[in-house]
Amino acid sequence: MPPTDHHTSFLNRISIRRNQVVSMDVNHEQHLEQLELFQKHVSDRFIQLLPPQSPEPDTDTETVLSISWFRKLLDVYLCCESEFKAVLIIGRDASHFAKPPLDRLLPDHLDRTVKALDICNAVTHGIEVVRHWLRLAQIAVEALEQRPIVEGHVKRAKRALNTLLAAMVVDEDPNVTGGKLAERMWSISRRGGGVAPPPAVNHTRKISVSRSLSSSFSKSWSAPKQLQAMSTNLVAPRGGDPTGLSQPVYLMSSVLVFVMWTLVTAVPCQERVGPGAHFQLPRHLVWTNPMILLQEKIGEEWKKKEKRGTAGLLAEVQVIEKVAQSLVEFAEGFEFPVSVEKADEVAAQVTELSDICRKLEVGLGPLQLQVRELFHRMVRSRAEVLDVMDVVGKINTNIPY
Repeated sequence: MPPTDHHTSFLNRISIRRNQVVSMDVNHEQHLEQLELFQKHVSDRFIQLLPPQSPEPDTDTETVLSISWFRKLLDVYLCCESEFKAVLIIGRDASHFAKPPLDRLLPDHLDRTVKALDICNAVTHGIEVVRHWLRLAQIAVEALEQRPIVEGHVKRAKRALNTLLAAMVVDEDPNVTGGKLAERMWSISRRGGGVAPPPAVNHTRKISVSRSLSSSFSKSWSAPKQLQAMSTNLVAPRGGDPTGLSQPVYLMSSVLVFVMWTLVTAVPCQERVGPGAHFQLPRHLVWTNPMILLQEKIGEEWKKKEKRGTAGLLAEVQVIEKVAQSLVEFAEGFEFPVSVEKADEVAAQVTELSDICRKLEVGLGPLQLQVRELFHRMVRSRAEVLDVMDVVGKINTNIPY
């Protein structure tokens, strides 16, 4: 080959190499921009969940920890999860999954997902518990709406309300707390088989259906312990990750733990869960600020209710508890005939209780369906990531010939 051909070939190789480097730099910049957008979107979504600092009068503001607020929270999680998968998989070199630090961070995240599936089951059953409380409140409303109010109506309402308030009390003894609920629990993370979703709503076969879906039951299952296990090793990355993927994995794990913690604080799940005792977010990251503010807000609600020893911070349940206590006081001091002033006061409380019952009746079904959707989404996403990891594992395995 003539010398000029050697020279031309060498220049071509340099040109190809330069183009590859430029392409890698462009891809790296695109990935960094994608990660920044992901963090901004997460922050923006959680900011929308914050209560307004100065709500305008005559404006129907959404109460934090209400059913409608929780439905927005679950929508936020589903949006974040979809974007996370795009950031993690689309346009990425899958071989990074088998290299540090992703070879450790991804399995940890998938393990948290399995524990979150357990919590979804617990929340689904907790919603059924709230439905039982709703029926007791409706009995009281029906009795006290009768006119004139006579002793028989008051006794019926008092029995229902006392049963309701007793059911809301949480015994701190782990052998007693949520015992009946625990018997209906199953722990996915302790099973080697497939994943059983929360059972469909069927009031006549609720317990038998859940038993048929599980081969074992764990009375020692605990939502706080599950949350503590999920937050174990959940530490913000310090940098040095050439893939840039450790940050979004940490972000998504944090969002997952936050959503599960919030659900468990609001819906009765055996034991009461304290205000973020197992889950601390770093303040130096921009996307954590709205989540920390929500944690503090929920912590304030927890302190108000902690002394009462009752389960669930769900806003509607708190209203039912407050009105039920007031109506029980009325029933204990009841004398016939009731004064006009007292009758008007009781009528206002019964109307308030009736309104909250309607909100629960309308909202609990869609909320339960959304928890089921969350459950199935996590199952599918986990399977998709495992498929990618499985392919990478086969590629990196030396096949003997």
